[in-house]
Amino acid sequence: MQTVKMYTTAVCPYCVRAKQILKARGVEHIEEIRVDTSPELRAHMMEITGRRTVPQIFIGQTHVGGCDDLMALDAQGGLLPLLQSA
Repeated sequence: MQTVKMYTTAVCPYCVRAKQILKARGVEHIEEIRVDTSPELRAHMMEITGRRTVPQIFIGQTHVGGCDDLMALDAQGGLLPLLQSA
């Protein structure tokens, strides 16, 4: 299973929903990077994604995007293969 990294904030309903989806697909550990407590981490997130909203989700080296992007990928049947790719 690929590693999952998610840029989050403390009170973000989209972050909670994204975590629920990932856990339902078998992800046991999500590396959370809290950008609300660290301006330099938010700046880094914006630099590598071009976005300022959370969550920003990475599966392995692939930037999936936000919660809506994750839900769309799952609906298209692309989430499980991405999680299971070596």
